[in-house]
Amino acid sequence: MPGDDAYQAFSDYTERLLNLSHASRILDWDQQVMMPTGGTPARSRQLAALSRAEHDRLRDEAFGEILEAVADADLTPVQAANVREMRRRHERAVRVPSTLVEETRQARSDAFDSWRAAKEADDFQTFAPVLEDLVALRREYAAAIDPGRDPYAVLYEEFEPYIPFESAVDILETLGEELPRLIAAIQRWDTGPSRRSLHGSFDSADQAAFVREVLTELGFDWDRGRLDTSEHPFQRGSPFDARLTTRFDETNLLDGLTSAVHEFGHALYVQQLPDAQYGLPVGEARDMIIHESQSRFWENHVGRSRAFWERILPIARRYFPTLEGVSVADAYRSANAVAPETPIRTEADEVSYHLHIVVRFEIERALVRGDLDVAEVPAVWADKMDGYLGVTPDTHAEGVLQDVHWSNATFGYFPTYSLGSVAAAQFRAAFEEAVGPLEAVIAEEGFEPVADWLGETVHQHGKQLRTDDLVREATGRPLSAAPLLGYFHRKYGELYDRQP
Repeated sequence: MPGDDAYQAFSDYTERLLNLSHASRILDWDQQVMMPTGGTPARSRQLAALSRAEHDRLRDEAFGEILEAVADADLTPVQAANVREMRRRHERAVRVPSTLVEETRQARSDAFDSWRAAKEADDFQTFAPVLEDLVALRREYAAAIDPGRDPYAVLYEEFEPYIPFESAVDILETLGEELPRLIAAIQRWDTGPSRRSLHGSFDSADQAAFVREVLTELGFDWDRGRLDTSEHPFQRGSPFDARLTTRFDETNLLDGLTSAVHEFGHALYVQQLPDAQYGLPVGEARDMIIHESQSRFWENHVGRSRAFWERILPIARRYFPTLEGVSVADAYRSANAVAPETPIRTEADEVSYHLHIVVRFEIERALVRGDLDVAEVPAVWADKMDGYLGVTPDTHAEGVLQDVHWSNATFGYFPTYSLGSVAAAQFRAAFEEAVGPLEAVIAEEGFEPVADWLGETVHQHGKQLRTDDLVREATGRPLSAAPLLGYFHRKYGELYDRQP
């Protein structure tokens, strides 16, 4: 098959395959946002059928032959990247039975309702058998791909194939060792009154309108996206249909706002992917470290900046007149209060947050490796939360049941939140070297220069570059915990006029 014909055959086959995945994402969004609560039996089967069809097509011998035919073709860098990504996926898929993929997808969909009911009832025991089944299914998946390797490392590679697992472990261990000392220092420095200026009474409908206006200010394209609420904030979709969700706490303005800004980071990344490559890997986001770097960049580096609050606080006052007496300095302090006693990960400050990730990483790695039984998880959870953060959750809903991830069998995902934060700190340093100090740019020009730089430096590459190459090309250095730790020390040292 001539080179041009071989690549066209590859492109046509891949686009049809990936559109099955895109359809599944929208059905998954619908289940968590719009679907009637009784719709799960049908939705589980629909998602299972789509997953089976996608997997069958991915592992099919015909696709293997297409990949062989295109191997020797004279390809452009974009074409070569598309082939590289699909070859990797094909080589993993051929090892996994389609029946296992179908069974797992149906179990995941069913588990969402089980998790939601268990969380509402604060009853871990009803969810425990479901979690046991999901862990077993993911162990089986990992063993099918490579029975001789650490199963957790195999699952981690589903979310990040190009940053070695060993590097991820080193970074997480560094954060777990370094951050408790910094948090303790900040707790000593913060001797003033509690910074709760963004707590009070905030109507959910007013918060939704406020958040929509903030997202417009940040640059969200409403013609190609939407905002809804869900039990757990998340983002799904494509460059043409990027959907995000948040949730609102009527006593805390920060909760819904920071969650929405976080998910905006994901959605903006998706909206700024190269449209011309839609349906091919280069038209998709790089894996979850880069995806989370974008959400954490907007949530923390932008959304917790003083310049952000200078622009956003006047909007907030229009919706919530009780904030008239709150100054920008008050709002900035409140948005950056370090409160390790908070048991909920999504409500945690940007420093303590990573210890929440370490807790989950250590527990789920032990679960997948078979070193921890599901029945032991609540007690181990409480022990690790106390050890790392000095807080013990009062309920399972505040503890082991707070996150949706395990009901979705996404074991191996949690590390990417912290690794994404590490990358975000490096992206900030690169932005400031190329454009100027982030605070000054936002104060003088708004958010557009930030979105434009990220679009050019990160988003438009899609999957053309590997994660390690993208980070190095954008920042000039490999992924490292040092820039994030340096950012924390500078920021909080300046905030409290202290040196760590």
